[in-house]
Amino acid sequence: MSLRIASRFARRELRGGLRGFRVFLACLALGVAAIAAVGTVRSGIEAGLKRDGAALLGGDAEVQVTYRYASAEERAWMERISDRMSETLDFRSMVVVDGPNGAERGLTQIRAVDGAYPLIGDVQLSPDIPLEQALAGQGAVMERVLADRLGLSAGDDFRLGERAFTLSALLLRYPDNASGGFGLGPRTIVRTAALDGSGLLAEGSLYSTEYRLDLPDGAALQPLKEEAEALFRDNGLRWRDSRQGAGGVQRFVERIGAFLVLVGLSGLAVGGVGISSAVRAYLAGKTGVIATLKTLGATRRTIFLTYFIQIGVLTLFGVALGLLIGGSLPVLLAPLIEAQLPIPAEFAIYPAPLIEAAVYGVLTALIFTLWPLAKSGEIRAATLFRDAFTGTNTLPAPGYLGMMAVLVALLLVLAVWFSGTVFLTLWTAGGIAAALVMLVIAAWGIRALARRSRRAARGRIGLRLALGAIGAKGGESTSVVLSLGLGLSVLAAVGQIDGNLRNAFSSELPEIAPSYFFVDIQPDQIDGFRTRLADDAKVSNVESAPMMRGVITRINGQPAEEVAGGHWVIRGDRGLTYADAQPDGTTLTEGEWWPAGYTGPPQMSFAAEEAAEIGLVLGDKITVNILGRDITAEITSLRDVSWDDAGIGFVMTLDANTLAGAPHSWISTVYAEEEAEAAILRDLATAYPNITAIRIRDAVAQVVELVGGIAAATRYGAVMTLVTGFLVLIGAAAAGEKARAYEAAVLKTLGASRAQIMGSFALRAALLGLGAGAIALIAGLLGGWAVMTFVMESDFKVIWSNAFLIITSGVIASLLAGLAFALRPLSATPSRILRARE
Repeated sequence: MSLRIASRFARRELRGGLRGFRVFLACLALGVAAIAAVGTVRSGIEAGLKRDGAALLGGDAEVQVTYRYASAEERAWMERISDRMSETLDFRSMVVVDGPNGAERGLTQIRAVDGAYPLIGDVQLSPDIPLEQALAGQGAVMERVLADRLGLSAGDDFRLGERAFTLSALLLRYPDNASGGFGLGPRTIVRTAALDGSGLLAEGSLYSTEYRLDLPDGAALQPLKEEAEALFRDNGLRWRDSRQGAGGVQRFVERIGAFLVLVGLSGLAVGGVGISSAVRAYLAGKTGVIATLKTLGATRRTIFLTYFIQIGVLTLFGVALGLLIGGSLPVLLAPLIEAQLPIPAEFAIYPAPLIEAAVYGVLTALIFTLWPLAKSGEIRAATLFRDAFTGTNTLPAPGYLGMMAVLVALLLVLAVWFSGTVFLTLWTAGGIAAALVMLVIAAWGIRALARRSRRAARGRIGLRLALGAIGAKGGESTSVVLSLGLGLSVLAAVGQIDGNLRNAFSSELPEIAPSYFFVDIQPDQIDGFRTRLADDAKVSNVESAPMMRGVITRINGQPAEEVAGGHWVIRGDRGLTYADAQPDGTTLTEGEWWPAGYTGPPQMSFAAEEAAEIGLVLGDKITVNILGRDITAEITSLRDVSWDDAGIGFVMTLDANTLAGAPHSWISTVYAEEEAEAAILRDLATAYPNITAIRIRDAVAQVVELVGGIAAATRYGAVMTLVTGFLVLIGAAAAGEKARAYEAAVLKTLGASRAQIMGSFALRAALLGLGAGAIALIAGLLGGWAVMTFVMESDFKVIWSNAFLIITSGVIASLLAGLAFALRPLSATPSRILRARE
């Protein structure tokens, strides 16, 4: 019965239109739109990757082995399941160009291909000639960025190792471009046969061999993957098919998309403050209506349902509006977005992200409206007639509090489910909750401080009036601090994390990192390599070590994946080395190093931190597949390994006897003064054309660029949160417009000038903005410190430029919102305002 009556009352209330709910709808729609837009872009990219998976991969499936060619057994299996097969090699090397001022060098990622390449997809060149023609003889194609850097154009010659090549065309697009992961050099493509005699593919060189397969129509990919893993898992063979054509790019899109959705949730939390304030203000204006209904016999349930249904309808409208904006905007802007993406996308209206955004929006609205709705039913009619709605400080009934707790838990569970990241979701939720609690306490503290400071402001009318308004019970202080503070907190945390990551890579690392990282040094070259550097006074340190790559296949006889889960050490191949005596600077945390000249069963020293993460202890046996051969070694020691200084570090070190005779190369890090770097590279590359030099500063620059792109995307999400907070701020200022009009009328009657009144309003807004900005800065610094310390495991320093921007933004935003709704109260005549008030 009460539901039917409440529905009738709610329907009649809704006839009054949306007056009082504009901020409610704007906050809800903006938060939902942000989440829906991010989800739609992510779904569009995933759809594009799925559609073009085979073209991106260069085949229906890819089989990869590391630092060797496929065995006869492996090739026979691949030929049996496929119609066609293409073999390519991938490795880094140096392009050398003879110029008027000597040789110029540039790092490149080489793909050596056979005549069947590409199986699926097209290679686009400039000029537009067939790839077969471009690679004929000693022909090569190269990406424009490298050609421009070295001053090369079509027809010019260059060297790779000890072989000369001719640039036939510029490489514009090629299959598998999106799945190669992070590369340190632009791409160059040559024929595999053209590398004969180059010295680049000697035994022990670092390269991977990829076999792309054109499978028969209707081939079942999952059973083939399982068959490959069952037959060749212990050989280090890795399978990938068109379902994951973009590889790491696809995982990156999924993760950054999930993170941006979580940032969007923080925007919804800010909007929730506005939603709660709007509902509270609306119900405060309905005090007479609620009192009348109570007097006529309406129950608490009827009153609650009346406004619950009304706000529920408006919530659905706001969510629908947000879905319309968030879902359609990426589709409308599809050409612009696709032009900025290096990977394919297919933008359309996708149900999944819209459902996710709708669920978040509805749950957020429920959580933030239950409190004021519950309190409306708890207050007696006599109290409503006698006092304002906001005057009560009682808590809602325990049932409502329990319902809010259940809704919050449900929101967290769904956020974990949608994002697929438990750790990140809980961190985000914890950060939002902590910031809200901090801001609520801060708002209370600011009001208390303002009340106590009024005495000290005697004689300063503008300041005294501003402090009185800030400290007033039921004023706008709490709404301003919460809405503006939470938005600025997110922006402050993102800015601090971004700045610290950039500093970690671009400022601190080069001071301690080596100048060059050299790879593919052959065993017969290492002595001459060291001799050249030993004679250079500007070289402060040289670290060298033999290196090969291996895949951990088993731990104590069990498949490594079952023991270590998804730990990074067992994903793919890992660098390992060998040593006889314990190397200088090696610190053992447990166990003992094998004696010099050891010739017994294989022994291994494992990185202590990674061993603890996996659960390894002394005595465990690790099986590593190296160049197709299984080696099982016992862990006899654990040691400290630092990854912070860009020096040489290996998770696994084996005794020298175990790896005696295995093909391998050496790697070396060279620490030198910057002005000596060019001469070092020139001398070593001239003497040993096969070696590859990676300049650490160039690698750092690429990492900084990548971090900058991620941070920019995150900042956009944080700015959306701030925009939502500004909307809430406008709502709070609009709600206080009548109070300002009355205040201005009284002050005018007492003789205050318009300038004095405006100054008081401006000072009030500025002080509130300053307080919100300061608290947001503290919350942002704590959040940034927590992420850098516990997630990034890096040092944290305050980025003061960002800190200043946050406080300035708080003052400006509060001033704009406050003054925008101060002009009309100032223009009103005191007589009209005071007569209406009576």
